[in-house]
Amino acid sequence: MSLKNGVLLDLATIDRDDLDLSALAEMCEGWRRHAYTEPAEVAARIADAEVVVTNKVVLDRQALSGARSLRLVCVAATGTNNVDLEAARELGIAVANVAGYATPSVVQHVFSLILALTTRLPEYQRAIDAGAWQRHDSFCVMDYPIRELAGRTLGIVGLGDLGGGVARVAEAFGMKVLVAQRPGGALRVGRLMLEALLPRVDVLSLHCPLTESTRGLIGARELGLMRRDALLINTARGGIVDEQALADALRAGTIGGAGVDVLSAEPPRAGNPLLDPSIPNLIVTPHIAWASREARQRMVDEIAANISAFLAGTSRNRVA
Repeated sequence: MSLKNGVLLDLATIDRDDLDLSALAEMCEGWRRHAYTEPAEVAARIADAEVVVTNKVVLDRQALSGARSLRLVCVAATGTNNVDLEAARELGIAVANVAGYATPSVVQHVFSLILALTTRLPEYQRAIDAGAWQRHDSFCVMDYPIRELAGRTLGIVGLGDLGGGVARVAEAFGMKVLVAQRPGGALRVGRLMLEALLPRVDVLSLHCPLTESTRGLIGARELGLMRRDALLINTARGGIVDEQALADALRAGTIGGAGVDVLSAEPPRAGNPLLDPSIPNLIVTPHIAWASREARQRMVDEIAANISAFLAGTSRNRVA
């Protein structure tokens, strides 16, 4: 059994012509593939669809109400804030997401940022590009102090699949791991309040969702509690960190460095305080921690499995 009409609304956000989509093809007799979909195009593109796959395209109440044949929405992500779940429930439209598919990719990216900042890779690369090694009197250039991770302390905010994966790798490097109490969550034994954790960590890695209780969680006050040589790593959501406060802290040397894969607005068409190239000890990457080919393939296969479960009448990754 399969569905007749399916729509992929923003395929280019997950596939760069390097994925095997055959598992999806088997789930629906006819797929209409769109690289991107503008808001004004949504209603027409999903009007007769039975299944819709969306990554970032917004499906609000009006769009869902106009899709009379729609039975299932598959979100090609873990977060589902782009779908009106209440409207979907009222209309009898099932919604499923994917989770855990990108853990190895994100963990790898977190440590790419930590290692690059700890071993000062950007500075040494720029020095070589400028000819510093070629002109040097000695066999090596040691202008930028390098630290070891062994014996240092990693603080984690959000100990889910991602935070747990980061913790395991940190321990393999010989780091001590401390975990913060989840903002807005119940108190957990062995976890520290954020204010108590911040002065004790050499690296702080964020893995919590963006909610009202985590928006602006790391601001000027929190940055001021951190050690002057501590690193901040954010591969979660941009809004968790006050970006202007982070830029100011890096310029003032309040903290040692930061690695950021997410910004409060993406793409940052109106600019962003963290995109100023004069900010020291900062690495910004364009929301790619999740984007290994293997992770994206797992996502596609998970979506196919969600559709298969729906057709079989079972619940898998259902959020509505």
